[in-house]
Amino acid sequence: MNFVFLLTGLTLVFVIGWLISSDRKHIRFVSIAKLFGLQIIISFVCLHTSGGINALKGISSFFNWLMIQAAGGVNFVFGGLMIKPGGSVFFLNVLMPIVFISALVGILNYIKVLPFIIKWTGWALNKVSGMGELESYFAVSTAILGQPEVFLTVKDQIPKLTEQRLYTICASAMSAVSAAMLASYMKMVPGKYVVVAVFLNILSALIISCIVNPYEPEKDDELVKVTKGNDEPFFQVLGTYIVDGFQLAITVGAMLIGFIALVTFLNNTFLAVVNISFTDLIGYVFAPIAFLMGVPAQDIVKVGGIMAMKLITNEFAAMGTLQGVASELTTKSNAILSAYLVSFANFGTIGIITGSIKSISAEQGAFVAKFSMKLLVGATLASVLTGTIVGVYF
Repeated sequence: MNFVFLLTGLTLVFVIGWLISSDRKHIRFVSIAKLFGLQIIISFVCLHTSGGINALKGISSFFNWLMIQAAGGVNFVFGGLMIKPGGSVFFLNVLMPIVFISALVGILNYIKVLPFIIKWTGWALNKVSGMGELESYFAVSTAILGQPEVFLTVKDQIPKLTEQRLYTICASAMSAVSAAMLASYMKMVPGKYVVVAVFLNILSALIISCIVNPYEPEKDDELVKVTKGNDEPFFQVLGTYIVDGFQLAITVGAMLIGFIALVTFLNNTFLAVVNISFTDLIGYVFAPIAFLMGVPAQDIVKVGGIMAMKLITNEFAAMGTLQGVASELTTKSNAILSAYLVSFANFGTIGIITGSIKSISAEQGAFVAKFSMKLLVGATLASVLTGTIVGVYF
């Protein structure tokens, strides 16, 4: 049955991608096959071999250890706050550690560890997929640096990009998540799904671009070097990353307050008017998609509702909802949904990406705004593809 649902999930992704494709006659099947094969290898090693499973456990343990270290700074600043016994404050325990992780990313970027990893991983990915050097570089770098910072690493190239290439890098930005967020995600969903999803999403975004936005990569690219902050004093760079991390945590917190309050309002309103909650209603809309991905029939409405919530709000709000119902779902449903949620594919991210590109080039920002809905659908399809592949192993 797992193989059957792999086929149904892939068919769903391809059909929708084909329907919105800008050039159906030139879909890049060879690149798709190579990237999908790489996804199968990665997912098999990570989820179906003892070495891969132990490696994922080690990575998860490392990020949990980082969260403990982050608690030192959080407790120093907020330790005087009274929290009821056994209680937990989401802002302090999940969001504030982003500040510490962001500082670590800044240090690794400054000493050129991240630029080295990004450059050569992007080079290897391009050799396998033939997607283009800039596209492959960006797909890897956005999974480490996040947005909007990652756009600054290619700011000289952005004004020169064609509309097709611009779509590809924006799709990668929406489908990936930044390293600074991983530890916080692991506080809400199992770490192994977070790590696997990070790897698979890099490739899923490129696969979707091969369907939705096919084109032949330019041959004269040079791999871009990440130069942000390297010519500035160390503590200035460190301070910038710390402040950026704090602003990110505040922004996420504000978005959660607004979105979750809005969903609560809609749920109560719909219950009073039509005797069905808003989340249950959208759950029925997304239930067929969940079923085709391999979610067991008894879970498809709940899973569909959380999938839709992630699209409408953000991944943190959806993960919070998943935490509350995880015990009611099967292991397979938890695996598929957890992997699906690890991306920035939501309405709010469109504004971030459009604003980031527009700040660099007003003309290119207008292009991004024009294909924003196609961008959102493509990034969502990438998440569906990642969730479908993960579900094969449960």
